[in-house]
Amino acid sequence: MRTPENAPESRPEAAWGVVYGIAAYSAWGIVPVFWKQLRHVGAVEILAHRTVWSLLAFAALTLATGQRRALGAALRDRRVVVAMAATGALVSANWVIFIYAVAVGRLLDASLGYFINPLLSVLLGMLFLRERLRPAQWLALGLAASGVVYLAARAGAVPWIALALAGTFGVYGLLRKVVSVNSLPGSTLETLFIAPLGAAYLATLHVQGAGAMGRVDLRTDLLLAATGVITALPLVWFTNAARRLSLTTLGFLQYLAPSGQFLLAVLVYGEPFTTPQAVSFACIWTGLAVFSADAALRARRAPRPEGGR
Repeated sequence: MRTPENAPESRPEAAWGVVYGIAAYSAWGIVPVFWKQLRHVGAVEILAHRTVWSLLAFAALTLATGQRRALGAALRDRRVVVAMAATGALVSANWVIFIYAVAVGRLLDASLGYFINPLLSVLLGMLFLRERLRPAQWLALGLAASGVVYLAARAGAVPWIALALAGTFGVYGLLRKVVSVNSLPGSTLETLFIAPLGAAYLATLHVQGAGAMGRVDLRTDLLLAATGVITALPLVWFTNAARRLSLTTLGFLQYLAPSGQFLLAVLVYGEPFTTPQAVSFACIWTGLAVFSADAALRARRAPRPEGGR
């Protein structure tokens, strides 16, 4: 018998959910270490490899988890196909910007973008899903916006990497929310649209005698092939966590990823952490604290299902 969506999960299930959630978000937090190993390869070429190898990984996982019928149903739904083509383009843009940020030593900007993302998602929900914002959410958005504006004013340039990452992933999440398709079949479908472009680009490089695969060393070849697993595994862990945890718990765990990226940028890779950045991050962190506290308070006040503890 399947547990209703709003019913409290059993303690063992919730515990496993936390394990899966920590695994997924921790992996996303430390994945820059992997991309740093490929900094001698161009960002677009890495993206091309990632699309091809990710398609193979997602397809294998879809078949292994018995979701072939769900994938077939998605392929026959024109609305889903169009939406997944759009999400494929968005996730590709997000991937290449993140890989570029890591390669050029701007991981701090990337982490800023993923700290902004939850608040941007709230704003998109208001604009496109007619969700009403509570006063605490307005305050959180205002604090985040103040941090971005301050950083842009002091630095003399818009933090485009942060905004582009937050924007592409925010709209990606919005589309995935409104389209009825399961996680793995959806990811398989969106990579199915972008992988041929990646394969064509790699084939062109090969014909021209360029490209890293087979021309640098075995380590590079293995790293490029591993991009599919690096992309797919955290998503599987995330899906397992989402099925076992409340959105509130999952919302708190999501800050592990940009926190890990932030610590890597400052403590491991020695990226400069300037005063304007400190002020900007402080505004955004305060906004996230207000947002999270409001969500936790509402979750505690929500009526519990009959028979729940």
